[in-house]
Amino acid sequence: MDALSLIGIVLALVAIVGGNYIEGGHIGALLNGPAALIVVGGTLGASFLQTPMSVLKRALVVSRWIIFPPSIDLFGGVDRVVGWSMTARKEGLLGLEPIADAEPDPYARKGLQLLVDGAEPEAIRGILEVDMLTQEDRDIQAAKVFESAGGYAPTIGIIGAVMGLIHVMGNLADPAQLGSGIAVAFVATIYGVSFANLLLLPISNKLRSVAMRQSRYRELILEGILSIAEGENPRSIELKLQGFMD
Repeated sequence: MDALSLIGIVLALVAIVGGNYIEGGHIGALLNGPAALIVVGGTLGASFLQTPMSVLKRALVVSRWIIFPPSIDLFGGVDRVVGWSMTARKEGLLGLEPIADAEPDPYARKGLQLLVDGAEPEAIRGILEVDMLTQEDRDIQAAKVFESAGGYAPTIGIIGAVMGLIHVMGNLADPAQLGSGIAVAFVATIYGVSFANLLLLPISNKLRSVAMRQSRYRELILEGILSIAEGENPRSIELKLQGFMD
């Protein structure tokens, strides 16, 4: 669990609500159904319109990374690759076959299988790089769904504000109607800006950082497998892969 994400969400909400309270406001002033409908519905509609279904599905899948990011152990990755290289040096590349069969990571398993099959280093690089870059692009495109929504939300909030002001101008003769129209106008703007800057854009950046860290891990595995294929000794491989550490 990513505690920092939870802390960030709670801190942002406390800052907004707490600041409103300190200035003499109350929580009810920030709750407005029509404004929420305009901002949330409009933002979702615009995001759905621009996003292919496959990308949207991927965005929904990776959204859990906000709180439950995948475990990416770079230090453990180095140790695993060094262990593979020691096995290959002692037993030959065929000695990696049981390890490949038991490997839970599909990317590493494919690399080990290529080693066992005797593929040339350039062929291994070509195959694994395609996998790495394709997966990275899929995850970055998924993160951009939230980034795009964060761009639409403030504008939709302004639309809600204008709609509220239109309502106000149409009811100037009826003072009882002015309050609700003004509330929609200002609360919609708050919703749009807050939704974008406190939630959507940070989520996009969080998902992007996880995707890039996964790519770094896969690149570590790729370089390690290539080094094994080229017959480098375990100590040299370890020193090379330490460059991927944070």
